[in-house]
Parts: sequence; C-alpha cells; structure tokens
Amino acid sequence: MARMIDLRALREDPEPARASQRARGADPQDVDRALEADKAWRDALGRFESLRAEQKALSKQIGRASKEERPANLERAKAMAGDVKDAEAKAAAAEDEAKKAAYAIPNIVNPGVPAGGEEDYVVLSTHGTPRDFAAEGVTVRDHLDLGEGLDIIDTKRGAKVSGSRFYFLKGLGARLEIAMLTLGLNTVVDAGFTPMVTPTMVSPRTMGGTGFLGAHSDEIYYLPADDLYLTGTSEVALAGYHTDEIIDLSNGPIRYAGWSSCYRREAGSHGKDVRGIIRVHQFNKVEMFAFTLPEESFDEHKRLLALEEKMLAALELPYRVIHTAAGDLGSSAAEKFDCEAWLPSQERYLELTSTSNCTTFQARRLGIRYRTEEGTQSVATLNGTVINTRWIVAFLENHQQADGTVYVPEALRPYLGGVEVLEPPATR
Repeated sequence: MARMIDLRALREDPEPARASQRARGADPQDVDRALEADKAWRDALGRFESLRAEQKALSKQIGRASKEERPANLERAKAMAGDVKDAEAKAAAAEDEAKKAAYAIPNIVNPGVPAGGEEDYVVLSTHGTPRDFAAEGVTVRDHLDLGEGLDIIDTKRGAKVSGSRFYFLKGLGARLEIAMLTLGLNTVVDAGFTPMVTPTMVSPRTMGGTGFLGAHSDEIYYLPADDLYLTGTSEVALAGYHTDEIIDLSNGPIRYAGWSSCYRREAGSHGKDVRGIIRVHQFNKVEMFAFTLPEESFDEHKRLLALEEKMLAALELPYRVIHTAAGDLGSSAAEKFDCEAWLPSQERYLELTSTSNCTTFQARRLGIRYRTEEGTQSVATLNGTVINTRWIVAFLENHQQADGTVYVPEALRPYLGGVEVLEPPATR
C-alpha cells in the first residue's frame, strides 16, 4: 500500500509521530486513527488471504473427490467463492480507508525543528547590513515604482491581458530575469547539478505524491478536461522523474536543477504583497532537487542552503536565514530553512528562497527506492530554490540610486552584456 509515512516505524513506536503532530499544531489522534485503520486493513487482508487459500485447497479436493462427494464439494466451492469475493471487497475498502488515514499525517519533523506556527521561526544567521538610505539622501521607492520608472515592469497591461497579479517584464526587465536565472543555473551546474527543463503540467499521482494535494490544494491550478495540474514549482516534476524506479546512489546523490515557469493561485494573499510582482500567479524559477540516502539528507540539506546563500551574496543582498517552525512546514517537509532578503520599502525581510528536507516522505508515495543488502529502501528527497522572479523585487529596491537608476552587481554583469547600471529609457 502506497503511503507517505513509514507505517512499520509507526507501528513499532508511534510517539515520534504524535510529538511531530503536536509540534505542527496538528491532531496527534490522527496517528491513532491511522494505526487503527492500518490494523483493520491488515485483519481484512488476512481474512481474504485465508479464505482464498481454503478455496484453492477445496478446488484441489474437487478434482480428487469421488462421484458421490463431488456435488457437495461443488456447492461448498460456490458458497466459498461468494465469501472470497466479499472478503476481497472488504479488504480493498479497508485499504482505501487505511490509505486515507495515513495520508492525513504529514511528514514527521526532524529533531531540533522549532515547534509552533508561522511566527515561531528561529533566526539562525544574519548577513550584510541594510543601507541607510536616509543618510545617503535617497528617498526609498518600492520595486514597482522603480520598475515603472525604468520601463521594465508593466503590471497595468499584465492585468489588461490576463487579470490581476499578472505582469510583463519588458526590455531590460526581461533580460534581467533571464540573466538572474542563468547565473543561478550556472552556479548549481558548477556544483554538480544536471540542468533540466521540466513539464509544468503533471498527473494527479505526481502532484499528490509530492504532498501538494493536502491542506493547500486550493493554491493549485487544475485542468479538469485533461486531469492535469499546473505546477507551482519544478520540484513536482523532478520528484516524479524517477517514479517507480530503483535508482543507483552508489556514486552519491543524484542532483537536478529544474528551470520552469510556475503557477500559483495565491489564494488569500492581500495587502502589500499583492502590489507589483511579490505574489503573482505566474513566475519563473530555477529549483534544485536531490535524491539521497536517508542518512545523508542532513548534509545535503546544508549543501543546498549554502548554494542559496552563495546566490544572495553574489547579488549583494542583505539577508537572514531562518529555521522554519513545524507548523509552517508543508506536509512533505520534515525541516525547512528560508533565506529572506531585506526589503527597504517595507522595512522587513522578504522570503526569496527555501530549502526543504522531505526525508523519505515523497519517495514512499512515488515508489522511488535504492538497493541495500537487505533489499530495497525508500530514498530521501530534498529541494531548494536557487532563484526566481521575486528576486527582482529585492534586487531593485536594495540597489536603487537617488536618480532612479539601479546598480548591477559585478557577478551579474556578464549575463547582462556588461550593463553596470539600469537606467530609464530617456538616458540609455
């Protein structure tokens, strides 16, 4: 039976799962319900298999029975066939219930993850010092004001064409996004990741297998005529790439970097986040994804975080790293680190990247395993954002100048044809 958690471990010791539920602010009784449903399924399956064995034995007896015994044996076989069919149906129904109960339990959080909700994160480190714009004599403008002044962001025509929270990146704006994404892709390719351009529509099994069809499924665009989902991250397609495969990890983790457009409904977003391109329905992103041995997932998680920090440093953005609290984790993540850049116009930190260790949660559902001396085991999966469209927000605001121009860090200049400053059209 496909499942997102390790039911064998749950049967042996359910307390870690109950503690995880409490840390997430979820119901620990979900664990007990899953165990009860699992037992009911195993009992029903046992009854079905026992009856089927009896049926096979009876079939052999009929062939050896005397002419006088055969009618009675045939009558018994007919009755037993009905019992077997009924037991099989009950076992299938019990399996469905057990699966639903198991799916209700999110991944078990790793030791050391802060308990609590969205506001209970722990700041692990802070890097760079936000500019003192007042001391520089610069009146802070937000990214949309800057983008419109540079004629590189057009949300008015985006709304005209597609509705609210769509946009055009124009001229140097389009080049800026491509330059940032290319820098990000090259950075992780140099670190051993295989570049991938991924599908952005996936099957229900793939979307559900990655854990995205739970509490936040209302964030996902669904195409009912095709029974396909639009992905909000290439993590989904990359996770599904090795579905039902036994992969070779003898040479270390398998690492991919997905470049794709992403789609999110952003249901419930409001306030300052909906101005400009902070929270939009379509954006582009480069995403890291790794398949590892479970015991190596913790080190791999640190590796992904280090690459995200390398990008932030390359673009000269002040940022902090936070350890996300259990209640703010997605259902598939056992642990997550966020990198947040300083946003001058709002005087707060804005999430630009996150990296999650999903342990064996996704791989169990998708049937992705590796060989051991004892057989096959589920792999661990991890993901992390390298760079996405939202980075333009922090880039423009942190590097703005008093005259409305925007400084381009040296690391990005080769990808912009040597441009050192973004200038309004009249001065180009």
